[in-house]
Amino acid sequence: MKTTLEFPDSVFRRAKSTAARKGQTMTAFVTSAVEAKLAADEKAASEKPWMQFAGLLEKDRKESSRIQQRIEEACEQVLPEDWE
Repeated sequence: MKTTLEFPDSVFRRAKSTAARKGQTMTAFVTSAVEAKLAADEKAASEKPWMQFAGLLEKDRKESSRIQQRIEEACEQVLPEDWE
């Protein structure tokens, strides 16, 4: 399939020179780079699927900390019936 991609000039120059050093065409170089990125993303997602939602838990961090503090405070209290 043919497509048109726009790269910043500096990225294009680096890609072109790297492809030339490896003896690859730009098509082969870009294809392998995209395949490598897709494979890395798939591997990361399969190893830690919960990480895709980690950013969503940020707002709950303060609430979890507050709840943990209350649990610790409750556990530190000694009730009279516990003295025996």
